[in-house]
Amino acid sequence: MRDELLRQATRIVIKIGSSLVASRDTGLRPEQIDRLADEIAALRSSGREVLIVSSGAIVSGIKKLGLKEYPKSLPVKQAAAAVGQSRLMWAYEKSFERLDVKVAQILLTHHDLADRRRFLNARHTLSALIGFGVIPIINENDTVAVDEIRVGDNDTLAAEVAHLVDAELLIILSDIDGLFTEDPRKNPAATLIPLIPDITEEIEERAGVSTTFEGTGGMATKIRAAKKVSEYGVATLILNGQEAGLLPHVLAGGSGGSLFLAKERRFTSRKHWIAFTLRPRGTLTLDPGAVEALARRGKSLLASGILDVSGLVRYGRCSQLPRPGRQGIRQRTRELLLRHLGTDQRAQNDRDPAATRPAGIRGSHPPGQPRNPLKA
Repeated sequence: MRDELLRQATRIVIKIGSSLVASRDTGLRPEQIDRLADEIAALRSSGREVLIVSSGAIVSGIKKLGLKEYPKSLPVKQAAAAVGQSRLMWAYEKSFERLDVKVAQILLTHHDLADRRRFLNARHTLSALIGFGVIPIINENDTVAVDEIRVGDNDTLAAEVAHLVDAELLIILSDIDGLFTEDPRKNPAATLIPLIPDITEEIEERAGVSTTFEGTGGMATKIRAAKKVSEYGVATLILNGQEAGLLPHVLAGGSGGSLFLAKERRFTSRKHWIAFTLRPRGTLTLDPGAVEALARRGKSLLASGILDVSGLVRYGRCSQLPRPGRQGIRQRTRELLLRHLGTDQRAQNDRDPAATRPAGIRGSHPPGQPRNPLKA
């Protein structure tokens, strides 16, 4: 199963970790970028479609600005990102140009992905680039992002991109070999797990936290990314990107890394967007009967099952429906809630992207904006 999946995956998102392309001492690592470009260009020549999510801008900028330590304040981080991103992209441009491969820079924030119209527009743009044979190189727009609109880390961004482009496989290249039975730094006898059919709580607890200068994530963020995309039918391969030739070797069916299988029953794109891209702004407290109906019987939510409403509940905003001792059983937009509750014609706004940005607390349609439904 593992070998067949890796050999047959056509559209692949490859996340490249900071430590692979930049370092604290030297800044950018052009020899590493060249090697990765060689391997990725070879995959593309074999008929695969590749998108890259690359870290490394801030670390590259730190070296260029002569900073002695990783910046703690947001303005200095953003300054480093501004300096480093242009250098990083130019390095990719030069490296792929010698292979006659075109690349394009795409910078995203969470706000771009959480707005349904912009999400769909980004999907169309990336599809067009792929159609032209261009490799999109994607990073978070760290120069302008603040906490409210940040994705947070590029493992999560790569997962968002995998959903955005309907990828078949997410590959996370880092300086680690994959998931082990135990922490190999503490137990040399720990063994690599080549195939993970399901991400259990035990596996999530086993994930550690990165303590490197270059990395902002760690195994924990990689596991969360794998879990997120698995719900959309996308498998995830965590692989050591420092070993030359390992990437094409594994994709040809060879050993290496840890493969996390996808769920057999996947969410639709819109449901996945609601569940994993939107951030809840409101909370609906439900009675036990409503929880039972939603969680176990797949029924709709009735107004009589809502005990309390808190936070911001409005058109286009995501609401969380928690239950004691568990995370939110699901997230729903205001429009979907109105539809399930059987409320008046305002439920039709679920099909109207313009309704995601009204100013009114009750979600009235913004004046002067056309109703132009987009099918998700």
